Amino acid sequence: MRHALIALWMLVCAITPAAAQLSINFGSPGVHIGINLGGYPTLERIPGYPVYYAPGVNSNYFFYDGLYWDFDGENWYESSWYNGPWYLVDPIDVPVFLLRVPVRYYRRAPGYFRSWRSDDAPRWGERWGQSWQSRRSGWDQWNRSSAPAPAPLPTYQRQYTGNRYPQGAQQAAIATQNYRYQPRDAVAQQHFAHQRTQAQSAPQQPAQQQQQQRQQQQQQQQQQQQVARQPRQQDQRQQQAAQQQQQVQQQQQQNPAARQQRQEAPQQQQRQAEQRPQQARDQGGGRPQAQERAPQPKEENRGQGREKDKQDNKDNNKQ
Repeated sequence: MRHALIALWMLVCAITPAAAQLSINFGSPGVHIGINLGGYPTLERIPGYPVYYAPGVNSNYFFYDGLYWDFDGENWYESSWYNGPWYLVDPIDVPVFLLRVPVRYYRRAPGYFRSWRSDDAPRWGERWGQSWQSRRSGWDQWNRSSAPAPAPLPTYQRQYTGNRYPQGAQQAAIATQNYRYQPRDAVAQQHFAHQRTQAQSAPQQPAQQQQQQRQQQQQQQQQQQQVARQPRQQDQRQQQAAQQQQQVQQQQQQNPAARQQRQEAPQQQQRQAEQRPQQARDQGGGRPQAQERAPQPKEENRGQGREKDKQDNKDNNKQ
């Protein structure tokens, strides 16, 4: 037990200075690094990594552990909001999962990346020297199956664009209210701690304004769900149409006699249409004959009646 406590104390002593030696100056207002997005960017997860990248941004723009990250070819910067302000991060403090991101996901890779394989991580030791490599040894050795889950995206920031984009303590207050994620990395932990402190000093928003913000967030979520359902519904309709067409084709292939009948049906209809006038003429020509033959029995009946009357008269005279 004693040895276990000693080992634990040594571990704490080894970790605490690393967190305390972070060189990020959160007391400054941050800097602008040339990123000026018109709205919340589209972020896609990198397969097998707890990191997102922005394919539509002309920069090496990432999201990891609750923070946005950007690499300008020389330095790494981080921010809790998609459009900054940004804080400079020392190379020794860059999170390990950002260092492991393959070259192909750097949308604006510097020239010295070109000699490296696109599926491999950048060779940071060659760039930052032996001192960095010795202090960050093992950064490129990891079990991919043990990668942590990615942090949730702070999509509440979608509604803040243009003149509505917050600054300073207002950013901290909005983020603290809407984003409950607890980071793992030392840089993110220190940033979130500073953000909570800053939010406490920010003026409280009126209850009505907070309610309006919640309603806007709900409306945006509903719109996003509707947009997400539309492609699925369209795909289902296309699949149903393709299945119906396939069934028709199968039926045609399985029943050639029915197909031949359908092909001959227009010809039969045309022949029937041509025969109808002839049949009508034949039926019309037979009617006068029937009318001429009809009176004949009546003439015979009259003659027989006259002969019978004559015979009756003769019989009466004899009497």
